[in-house]
Amino acid sequence: MPIEPAPLDVARAALRDHVLRYSVRTGEFTLKSGATTTWFLDTKQTACRPDGVVLMADVALSLIPADADAIGGLTMGADPVAFGIAAVGATRGVRLRSFSVRKEAKDHGIMGRLAGAIKPGDRVVITEDTVTRGTSIMEAVAVVRDFGAIPVLITAIVDRGGTCAAMAQAAGVAFVPMLTAPDLGFEFGS
Repeated sequence: MPIEPAPLDVARAALRDHVLRYSVRTGEFTLKSGATTTWFLDTKQTACRPDGVVLMADVALSLIPADADAIGGLTMGADPVAFGIAAVGATRGVRLRSFSVRKEAKDHGIMGRLAGAIKPGDRVVITEDTVTRGTSIMEAVAVVRDFGAIPVLITAIVDRGGTCAAMAQAAGVAFVPMLTAPDLGFEFGS
């Protein structure tokens, strides 16, 4: 059900316009959970376009604590988000290393679930393209903590479900999405 979106700052409004143009589809869709919805969100259509990467980074870099060392999350959804933000940040003097959390541990080479430039003790941002329930992003938080790094922020291009904030709070990590379903004109979880 469409709702009236709240006003946003300039960077978030530009990102919202891009997401609405390239990443939102309306119609009848069945989600992975089996629920049906009248709108579908494919934020990789924003995270994988050069103009979308810059817009996403404009918002994310304003949210990320200055003392963060690295950014990443569960592969595949987090990869273009983390890598794009790290790359754009580097052009602006923000040095964030990036990493991926594998879905399963490798049994050869450098084993484990983490790949990339993360070190124990790092203060890290956990990211994702879209958060619906929050379980995947919280899995990434757990893997990063088990490794010995410290999650300091969780962010996503869009919080679609509205349930991740409570999960993040219970885990002691700040959650600040770049956009929410209501920002796009939709109710959470609809």
